[in-house]
Amino acid sequence: MRRAYAVLLALCLAVAGALATAGPAQAAPRTITNGTQFTDVSGNPVHAHGGGIIKVGAYYYWFGEHRNDDNTFRYVDAYRSTDLKNWEFRNHVLTQATDPELAVANIERPKVMYNAATGKFVMWMHKENGTDYGEARAAVAVSDTVDGNYTWRGSFRPLGQHMSRDITVFVDTDGTGYMVSAARENYDLHIYRLTADYTGVAALVADPWHGGHREAPALFKRNGVYFMLTSGATGWNPNQQQYATATSLAGPWTAMTNVGDSTAYGSQTAWVLPVQGSSSTSHLYLGDRWGNSFGGRVNDSRYVWLPLTFPTSTTLSMSWTPEITVDTAAGTVTGTSATYNTLVARHSGRCADVTSQSQWPGAQLKQYDCNGGGNQRFWFRPVGGGYHQLAARHSSLCVRENAASVTQENCDASATAQQWSVTSTGGYVTVRSRATGECLDVNGASTADSAAIITYACNGGTNQQWTRGT
Repeated sequence: MRRAYAVLLALCLAVAGALATAGPAQAAPRTITNGTQFTDVSGNPVHAHGGGIIKVGAYYYWFGEHRNDDNTFRYVDAYRSTDLKNWEFRNHVLTQATDPELAVANIERPKVMYNAATGKFVMWMHKENGTDYGEARAAVAVSDTVDGNYTWRGSFRPLGQHMSRDITVFVDTDGTGYMVSAARENYDLHIYRLTADYTGVAALVADPWHGGHREAPALFKRNGVYFMLTSGATGWNPNQQQYATATSLAGPWTAMTNVGDSTAYGSQTAWVLPVQGSSSTSHLYLGDRWGNSFGGRVNDSRYVWLPLTFPTSTTLSMSWTPEITVDTAAGTVTGTSATYNTLVARHSGRCADVTSQSQWPGAQLKQYDCNGGGNQRFWFRPVGGGYHQLAARHSSLCVRENAASVTQENCDASATAQQWSVTSTGGYVTVRSRATGECLDVNGASTADSAAIITYACNGGTNQQWTRGT
């Protein structure tokens, strides 16, 4: 009996020891909704704007901007995740108190790289004085641990002369570190080779698109081909992304080629993340939908993450999808296929419209002349039981029934006020709320622009009959 007990005790201790030393569980596939403000595992907004991701062991570490209400620098925040969906806040790795130079400053686009020779984590970023954009400096900070407190190493203009604004970093397969930054009032993109410890600029390698007026660079390498993905320089407002390729960072580089739609689906490049797993390596576009572009602040920004595809070894494609499924264990990133429909009122010929193309929760639905805008197109996302959420293409927010109005709100698949059934009759559809059983209705059967859309007892009126267009 004693021997059996001893064996059982030894087995329990071995299991406990194994659990104590085990790493994080292998990540399962996760679905991530696009165009939304991500939250961490504690329910707080993820402030990693303009940021980049580095993988260390089993974890992905995401660094980015966390600003004050006046948009000046507050922190560089660090989060970690194994599955790219569930983010754990780790640390304010750089703060206003880190160094007197940061007490009043703008710190933008922080990117972290690991130097295998020194064992240090090195952060590069764009630094301004907090008042204007006259400094145009690059800055460096270092840490012994990926999510520890970073030590400020100062700011400067590369090689003592070049302006430096939007910035990214890249470690090549031979361990050489590079920094890319927008120079000469954003008219040039400079590729710099870094010093061996990654904390200084050794040489200007290339200025391939002189006068191109590009910013927000992201540099990655796939099967021996370098890709540079950038945006135009239009401030906070989104624009046409372009890319170029080369087989050497020194060039020759191709001319810039358009990718995605004319606004990068309402976003701007922040980073391209290789997701390497057991079966493949996928490349994930990480973009910011800046809050400043829709009347908010940097801290109101949303994230747009899209899978990149490669029709050939030197070409790149990016398409909209309302959500992605990421399997970090396998290394796959796939998009959800979605059809967006308009809802045209039978009695007026006008479309259900989110007012003013608002990105904000609480914006009302009204009828308006049909114009093909994303604020007039909705994805009927199945949620089971014959019900759907209606997700607006422009905002990724869901249509919700309220007591006296219909608005767009943050999507909640469990909220019956966001669940709708769709019934076809005589070539038209009625859209009925699960919560109350009332029908989507143009108030008072008005035919005027800006008439409110509400819910009302279903009565078969033409102001409750809709054509589902594409």
